[in-house]
Amino acid sequence: MRPYELTVAEAAEAVRTRRLSPVELVDSSLERIARVEPHLNAFTTVTADRARDAARRAEAEIAHGTHRGPLHGMPTGLKDLIDVAGLATTASSRVRVGHRAETDSTVAARLASAGAALVGKTHTHEFAYGLTTPQTANAWHPDRVAGGSSGGSAVAVASGAAAFALGTDTGGSIRVPAALNGVVGLKPTYGLVPRHGVTSLSWSLDHVGPLTRTVEDAGLVLAALAGPDPRDPASVAAPVAEHRPSPDTGPTDPTDLTGLRVGVPANYYFDRVDPEVEAAVWRAVGRLEELGARLVEVEIPMTRYIRAAHWGLMVPEACAYHERTLRAVPDLYGADVRVLLEAGELMSAGDHLRAQRARTLMGQAWRDMMEAVDLIAAPTVPLTAVESGRTSVTWGDGSVESVADAYVRLSAPANLTGVPALTVPVGLDSAGLPIGMQLMGRLFDEATVLRAGHAYERTGPARGLAPERAA
Repeated sequence: MRPYELTVAEAAEAVRTRRLSPVELVDSSLERIARVEPHLNAFTTVTADRARDAARRAEAEIAHGTHRGPLHGMPTGLKDLIDVAGLATTASSRVRVGHRAETDSTVAARLASAGAALVGKTHTHEFAYGLTTPQTANAWHPDRVAGGSSGGSAVAVASGAAAFALGTDTGGSIRVPAALNGVVGLKPTYGLVPRHGVTSLSWSLDHVGPLTRTVEDAGLVLAALAGPDPRDPASVAAPVAEHRPSPDTGPTDPTDLTGLRVGVPANYYFDRVDPEVEAAVWRAVGRLEELGARLVEVEIPMTRYIRAAHWGLMVPEACAYHERTLRAVPDLYGADVRVLLEAGELMSAGDHLRAQRARTLMGQAWRDMMEAVDLIAAPTVPLTAVESGRTSVTWGDGSVESVADAYVRLSAPANLTGVPALTVPVGLDSAGLPIGMQLMGRLFDEATVLRAGHAYERTGPARGLAPERAA
């Protein structure tokens, strides 16, 4: 197995025991980038010299008995909304040409402290305001969308260009591209991971989280990121639990879900879903039951308000963030993003306040619902990766929905309520494209979500990197 093919957990153990050099690992990742980047375009910039310097430092530290943990020497990508001192933060936009960060974001600083080696900044849908990342190709099929807005991060991980990457999620922007590219994506509880130094789309909905190849890896990365930061007003001083699943040698069987109550939605989450996606998710839910979980039917509350509340919060908050540049250099924005920002100028304060009230009521309704279950299992997105340039979906009932609305529909509730949400790959459709299942838990109960995801992936269909044909 080539070094770039290793998961974080596998590579970390090999590095710790000095069976693999961090320099070899990073070089393997950089060689992989050189091979696939011309076809996939996952990166806004590749930081080869920086990555090799970090790898050499890691190698020297480990040789002298200093091991910083499982991320020491791991090649990583950061969505190009995340500040790294001395590097450009372009948000994949002409508006940010010439911009250079003066200081590290909190998450970049924490990864650097953990010894991670940054191999590059990854593409986003411009300013994270979209669900396709049009400049980046899907890792499984270059003629399909990568998903967004963290499409570059998902493709980097799925193609082997990075062992893990960070993304942001305002309405599904970690989970959507993770599902479409067959990797794991975790949106943590709102406030668990600080956002200082991360370009905002919508302050009250933004989350930062990892994209990885396994659930175990997601837990390892989350452990390095989580914890309060006074520079993020929404940051919560919640206890940082051990997020790594139980090891095989421990007293607990990591695949035993006995006693876990899994909520299966009777409404909303299986409405207007592609039959192949629905079937794959139901098979995965059945696997959770085989592992000991008890399935409980739940009614998702206040579904009629989800879209209005999400847009009522995101659109004016995004407009406020971009107010000055939108007026100064409107023509530098892409047409799709510019029209959304201009729409925000037309939204009234009353609409925004009503959206805030709806979110408050929805959050309480979800907390009440979650008293009966430990987590909810549902599709991550209602369909797999569509053809690049496609703008709409026609469902079996004859209704037509935009691709963006379809992709955000099942992921937005977790942003509105702030609950942790994990997507795991659960198979392929007849076109060979990945399908994702979403597991949503109680606030700050990432441990249960990760436990269930880890148990599933240990016994579910075998997966790996995206097929070489995409390269």
